[in-house]
Amino acid sequence: MKELEAQFEQFVGQVAEPPRVARYAVNEAMIRNWVEAHDDLNPVYVDAEAARATGRSGVICPPAMVTTWVMQGYRRWRAVQRQQQTGVVEDHAYFRLLALLAEHGFTSVVATSQEQEYLRELQPGDHVTCHFTIESISPVKRTGLGLGCFITLNKRYEDQHGELLVDERFVMLRFDPRTQEDVA
Repeated sequence: MKELEAQFEQFVGQVAEPPRVARYAVNEAMIRNWVEAHDDLNPVYVDAEAARATGRSGVICPPAMVTTWVMQGYRRWRAVQRQQQTGVVEDHAYFRLLALLAEHGFTSVVATSQEQEYLRELQPGDHVTCHFTIESISPVKRTGLGLGCFITLNKRYEDQHGELLVDERFVMLRFDPRTQEDVA
């Protein structure tokens, strides 16, 4: 494991992948779909008059929805899965890290924490871009799921003017499920 862990340092501080640019501008239709799916009754998300009564210029986007704007869609996910099945690794630090971990049996993943700092509310018309950096990689540890390491990504969401909207720390455990001990 020490040989594997020694390679982690080359990834820390690296841009994880190219910026993810939202395919669509923040819009009221998607906000309405989101709040209905989450049964969120906050009127500032769907009622411009209620939003203006709070000092806003109109409806706003739920803060936690920021990640949805930069999701790449199912077609992109399928393309990446096909590439991985044929051994193709995109030349980005994050993909190279995942390939290295997979070579050592760390093929499974679970999100462990997410911390977001909201700096400005998103409004219809905003266009979101997310910049990903690999912030840290823990040494290999024994967890309840097996041997694994924790990867922390820093995600910086910006608007179309480069103004910071959200600063996020996203931590996931990449682990080897073959090393999980039986719990009796």
